[in-house]
Amino acid sequence: MVCGIIRSFLAQDIKYHVMTETFTKKIWKILESKYLTKSIENRLHLKRRLYHFQLKKGILIGKHMNDYTKLLADLADVEVSIEEEDKELILLNSLPGENYETFVLTLINGKQSLGYHKVYSALVNHELRKKDKESFKSTSVETLMVRGKSSA
Repeated sequence: MVCGIIRSFLAQDIKYHVMTETFTKKIWKILESKYLTKSIENRLHLKRRLYHFQLKKGILIGKHMNDYTKLLADLADVEVSIEEEDKELILLNSLPGENYETFVLTLINGKQSLGYHKVYSALVNHELRKKDKESFKSTSVETLMVRGKSSA
């Protein structure tokens, strides 16, 4: 039963490798040898994901940041170290220019270095301010609509 539960959480292409196994320890060993190794293939795959990492339309910035942090942790697990400056530059590069160009330029203006955690915090604060502004506009529109109806 436990083997079935484990298989239910695996993607189809991964599930294929452990379909016939009936012992959880054996399933774990197969998955570990295939996906937790520090092989050149795994490092290449993770680095490709890092260098092509982009904020997708409709994804919240919080999820984007969590995905980025997880990707950095996966790289650390296979003993790939990314310099702090590269972490921050790749994160800033992952933001679409049409929505974040002013934010990025303001953040880096006149600075020699930032620090990954400062970039992370600035991005979270930027999103909170953006949400507050949108909420304020929405409330203002609703207030105007209510006032317009009551005076008519």
